[in-house]
Amino acid sequence: MRPLSLSPSLSLSLSLSLSLSLSRLILGMMLTTSFLSMWLSNTASTAMMLPIAMAVLKSLFGDKETSRDLKRENEESQASVHQNKLHTVPTEMQLLANVDEKDLTEEKEVTIEVSSDIQKEEEHKKNVWKGFLISIPYAASIGGTATLTGTAPNLILSGQLKSFFPGCDVVNFGSWFVFAFPLMLLFLLFGWLWISFLYGCISLSWRKKKSEIRAEAEARARTVIRDDYRKLGPIKFAEQAVFVLFCLFAILLFSRDPKFIPGWASLFTPGFVTDAVTGVTIVTILFFFPSKKPSLKWWFDLKAPNTENQPLLTWRKAQESVPWNIILLLGGGFAMAKGCEESGLSVWIGGQLDPLENLPPAVAVILITAVIALFTEFASNTATIIIFLPVLAELAIRLKVHPLYLMIPGTIGCSFAFMLPVSTPPNSIAFASGHLLVKDMARTGLLMNLMGVLFLSLAINTWATSIFQLGSFPDWANIHSENTTLLVDVQNVTLNSMSKL
Repeated sequence: MRPLSLSPSLSLSLSLSLSLSLSRLILGMMLTTSFLSMWLSNTASTAMMLPIAMAVLKSLFGDKETSRDLKRENEESQASVHQNKLHTVPTEMQLLANVDEKDLTEEKEVTIEVSSDIQKEEEHKKNVWKGFLISIPYAASIGGTATLTGTAPNLILSGQLKSFFPGCDVVNFGSWFVFAFPLMLLFLLFGWLWISFLYGCISLSWRKKKSEIRAEAEARARTVIRDDYRKLGPIKFAEQAVFVLFCLFAILLFSRDPKFIPGWASLFTPGFVTDAVTGVTIVTILFFFPSKKPSLKWWFDLKAPNTENQPLLTWRKAQESVPWNIILLLGGGFAMAKGCEESGLSVWIGGQLDPLENLPPAVAVILITAVIALFTEFASNTATIIIFLPVLAELAIRLKVHPLYLMIPGTIGCSFAFMLPVSTPPNSIAFASGHLLVKDMARTGLLMNLMGVLFLSLAINTWATSIFQLGSFPDWANIHSENTTLLVDVQNVTLNSMSKL
């Protein structure tokens, strides 16, 4: 079975459909990576797409050894030009060598022009390598925000909402997708334009002609991509089965409780069916669905051999593939958040943020998102959201605003880690390729972070307001507020009695 072999097919087909313009190739890579990251982990999506990008780049420009050979030839040609400039001709021979000097001058000019073209192409090649490699981890981080299961902070938000506000039922897979998917597309479009412009894949002078070297490289890469696409062959039965089950999984998630119409979950007792039921059902089907097309003749042929059919997913493969460390990390995060809530630590930290009460809620959202985006550059996304979510919940209650108005920007802001290689595992994977420098990620990621904060503020104050009913303070938050007030009063009484002793 090759369920993940669909990703090379998807990437190559996008590359062909978007033609071979460098900027469109980057767009194809970013769209494919972001789509995979919506359903897989950001790290896995980056690890799958980087080798494909490297293969495309090598077909365009060759590998590092070719680059060194071109650079060496360029240096040798420059040295020969320098020597020719220092060559002196005796005065009595100048009249006889007049014609030779003209030819020599023309050769010098041609050599200088060729060497300068090679230098420009080498610089352009380095920038394109950087643009391709840096776009993939950025697209993975952006794409993971589009679904509730796309990244760990989104899952932590879903789990902690049930702990902090048991009556909150407005956040599910469908409502989150309707909110986050347009934001993801908007941010992805800006990221593509910014990376393509910064690394020379989009030129402002539309009349500028393409060099012969670049045109030949693009034609060669187009041939390589088409050949690789043909080598994939027809889609197999196992891949078709996984694709159908994946589509069924997505449809069931979206239609469970879409809010604007009754979903299929309304057929059951309220609270009995969650998104987890859909996931467990599809995975159970994978354990017994055959990976090869079954033959109906086997049922009627008594002499047919009783051979074992391999399922789409085996328990051994599940044990090897399931990230148990992430599950333990999420469980520890839930326990830590519950400890902060029960001990009153989150209430105390929220009380220290009194200056934010005097600010408009929209400004408070921008400040909170910017602080979290800066914090997550140096800490893991999971640790950041575990620390900040309880504080944001208590702060929203103090400000008398909808808790999701602060918690959703804080959650998505944890994924806006673009400036440093250590910020996220996808950044580290791309940096380990050896083509990127820290300053490349810093100058590219700075504007990405700023625009991410602004786009998120725009989304939470526009279409998110109607999706999550953010315009009013909900009743389920009032119940939590009363419990929090009671907890603070008990703690004050305890502290006063202890001080008297």
